[in-house]
Formats: sequence, C-alpha cells, structure tokens
Amino acid sequence: MKEKMSLKGRTIIVTGGARRVGKILALAAAGTGADVVVHYGASKGEAQATAEEIRSLGVQAFLLQADLNKPQEAAGFIERAQEFGPLFALVNSAAIFERLDWKSTTLEAWNRHLMVNLTAPFLLSQAFANALGGARGRIINIVDWRWQRPGADHLPYAISKSALAALTQSLAMGMAPDITVNALALGAILPPSDGAAKPDILLGVPARRWAAPQEVADAIRFLLTGPEYITGEIIYVDGGEHLL
Repeated sequence: MKEKMSLKGRTIIVTGGARRVGKILALAAAGTGADVVVHYGASKGEAQATAEEIRSLGVQAFLLQADLNKPQEAAGFIERAQEFGPLFALVNSAAIFERLDWKSTTLEAWNRHLMVNLTAPFLLSQAFANALGGARGRIINIVDWRWQRPGADHLPYAISKSALAALTQSLAMGMAPDITVNALALGAILPPSDGAAKPDILLGVPARRWAAPQEVADAIRFLLTGPEYITGEIIYVDGGEHLL
C-alpha cells in the first residue's frame, strides 16, 4: 500500500487560518508535515494561538497579516509568504459571510464580499502560480454547498461563492499541468459564531448532524496529498445537503 505523500520541507498558505474553519484547515495542513503560513486579518490573538497548536505538531508556523479587502495587500501577500520557504499549496479560506438579502445589500457590502471572497482568491492564485514558476503546486478554494443553488438570505456571499466555484474550474484548465486547482464545498461545519443557527438547520442535512472537524481535515489533506490527476473538482463535505 502506497504511503501518503509527506510535505515535509514545503510550505502551505491558509488564508483566514486563525479561527473556525480556517483553523481546522491550517491544523490539517500541518498534519501533512508541511510548514504553515497562517494568514489573518484582525484576529491576531487567535492566529497566535493557532500557530502555537501548529508548532506543537512538530512543524513551523508563520503569521502574516493582510487586509484582503485591499487589492494591493492581496496581490502582494504571496511575495511576503515566499520568505518563509518553498511554497507548495495555497488554501483560499478567508471569507465574509453576512446575512443580507437583495433589499439590505448595499454597494459597499456587495463589493466587500466580492473582493474578499472572489477577487482576493484570484489575485492570490495568480501571484502563487507566478511565484512557483513552473514548479508543481496545488490550490484549494473553499466554497459552499449552495454554489449551484444560491439562496436569497446571504446574497453577496452566495454569488461570490458561486463565482469562486467557476474560477476554480477555469484556473484548473489554465494552470494545468503544473498546478492542480480544486475546491471543497462545505455545509454544516460549525454553528454560526453569532449564534444565529436555526433549531431546524440540520433537518435539511441527510446526515442529520454537524460535520466533525476531523472530516473536514481529512478532505483537505486528501486534496493536498492525493493524486495530481484530480483537478477542477469540487468535493462536497456537507452530509448530502446539496442533494435535497
């Protein structure tokens, strides 16, 4: 039986890696043996705590702050991250998720969601591919199970994630054969941080439960260490929610 690929000596970038799902992804990346660049926006304390957990796994963790709502900071982030070691993978996890319908969505909110959730991942991916200069690498985008069926209650978020799914497939074609580009479409992973989870939220999930953090970690590790022949794929980690 073939052993899983070890990424020891390589570096993985996880945007939004300080907390919640981003933290799960950052720790999972560390579990491959790679060093991890933990990007954060304003959550410095949580980023430092996550970095300590990563280091306890026997690999290096580096903290790098950037406001991904500013194109210049997003575009220049990869060059800063290169200083920590040879880059292997970019996980675009940072996102804005606000409850806004068509009436409450302002132009500012629309532009902010699209900048952080879509434009920043593109700028980061573009810079990442240029930095690799033909070397092998991997990009993983974090989308949402609703990317094919956007709802009305998180309008700019849903539209940005649908576009990010399309970007995943477009970049997979354009960056082949050197870089694989895939996505995870997540469902009920963690209750909302604002406590706004509806009591019946799991009724629409065939698995009838929240995901275990380990299940998300297993999925990201598969895309980081699995076959290079998989690209342009969007893997659902949603307990079957997209089927209903």
